[in-house]
Amino acid sequence: MADRSAQRREREKTSQLETPVMPAAGVAQQLDRLVHERLRLGILSALSVNDSLTFTELKKLLDTTDGNLSVHARKLEEAGYINCAKGFSGRVPRTDYRLTAAGRRVLDRYLDHMEALIQAMRDK
Repeated sequence: MADRSAQRREREKTSQLETPVMPAAGVAQQLDRLVHERLRLGILSALSVNDSLTFTELKKLLDTTDGNLSVHARKLEEAGYINCAKGFSGRVPRTDYRLTAAGRRVLDRYLDHMEALIQAMRDK
């Protein structure tokens, strides 16, 4: 019995040594999963440098489909990160998006976390 316990402890030590160490893992876990998705990050980034963008402008800028942009924009809108205003330009429907104060804060926090992750990887 004691022999099996010693063998188990030895296997545990060996497996612990083989486990890769990720020094920035703690920082990476702090990333906002809602913002981290590529298209949603693109939407927030584009709106952070523009007062507002239309659906068509965002679609062209991000090179995506109507459905994909619509789904991701809705998630950001539900989170309170962007505002969506629907109206008409003449007889043509128009959807305008703006970044909210909460959206700016969450994007800034995300960028801070990414900078910390990069710094942690460079300091290793």
